[in-house]
Amino acid sequence: MAIQEDQRLNRGVPWHFERIPVCRGVHLNAAVAGDGPLLLMLHGFPECWYSWRHQLRALSSSYRCVAPDLRGYGESDAPRGVSNYTVEMLAGDVKNLIHALGRERALMAGHDWGGVIALVASLMHPEVVERLIILNSPHPARMRQQLRTNFRQLARSWYVFFFQLPWIPELTLRAGNFSLLMRAIRVGLVQKEAVSGADLDHFRRALSPPYALTAALNYYRALMRRDFLCDPPPDHWLNRKVQAPTLVIWGEQDIALTKELTHGMQDRFAGGFEIRYVPDSGHWVQQEKPDLVNTLMRNFLSVSNPLC
Repeated sequence: MAIQEDQRLNRGVPWHFERIPVCRGVHLNAAVAGDGPLLLMLHGFPECWYSWRHQLRALSSSYRCVAPDLRGYGESDAPRGVSNYTVEMLAGDVKNLIHALGRERALMAGHDWGGVIALVASLMHPEVVERLIILNSPHPARMRQQLRTNFRQLARSWYVFFFQLPWIPELTLRAGNFSLLMRAIRVGLVQKEAVSGADLDHFRRALSPPYALTAALNYYRALMRRDFLCDPPPDHWLNRKVQAPTLVIWGEQDIALTKELTHGMQDRFAGGFEIRYVPDSGHWVQQEKPDLVNTLMRNFLSVSNPLC
C-alpha cells in the first residue's frame, strides 16, 4: 500500500509519514510524530511501524518519535539477496537513520527483531545510542548460548530453522493472506483484545509487496549463514558490553522466547541495567499492555532517572 493510502487510513492521529534515506538505494518509510529528543522505535517480525501506535500517541508530546518500517517491510526499500539483511547492515541503517534525521544520537526502543537490531547498533555504534529500551528481545550472545544448552528454547525456535529453507516458507506463510502468521500473533496474545482484525491488516499490508516476505525471512537466513552459533573472535563486536543505560521490558508469557534468556543478561551491560517483568503479557508486550509500557518508557527516559 502506498504511503498516501496509509496517510488516509490514519487521519486524526499524531503521526505523518516520511521517506528517509539510510544508504545508497535504500529509503525507510517511517511514521513520525512530535518534537524533542529523538526516540527511534524498531519493530519486530511479522509487524511494521504500526506495532508502536500506542507509544507514538503517548510519547510524541515529549519526544520526536520515529517508527520506521525496517528494511524490506512495507513501503521501505527491499534490496534483493540474503547478504543485504545481515545484522551489521541493519544496525548501519539505524545509525544512518539517526544522522539523516539531523541528530548525532538517539534514544532507542526495539521489540523482537527491532530489539536485536537496537542491541547490535549499541554494540557496533555506541556513540549514536543515548538510552536503550529492549522489549521481549534477547541479547544475541545470550540467545546463542541458550540455543546450545536450553532444549526448551531450541524447541521454541523451530521456525528459525524452517525459515532457512528456500521458497517453502514463503509459500506457506503467504497462503490465505498470511493467515498462519496472523494466527501466530493471535495465539501469542495473553490480552486477546489488544490486537484487532483491523490491526492485523496493517501487518498484512507490510508483508504484501512482492519481495517483502522474503526480505523479512532473510533476517533469519542472514543470521544463520553468518555462523551465528559459532564463537566469534575475541575482538568481535558481540563480545563488547552495551554502554548505554538499558531498560528491558519482558512479557513473561512469551511463547517464542523463554524467560531464561533474561537470566544473567545484566552482565552484558556496562552503562546501567534494569529489567521489568510483565506477568500478564505475552510476546507483544507494547501492544498488550500499552499503558504500563508507556509509563515504564516515560519514567526511564526521564532525565531524572537514576540510571543517567
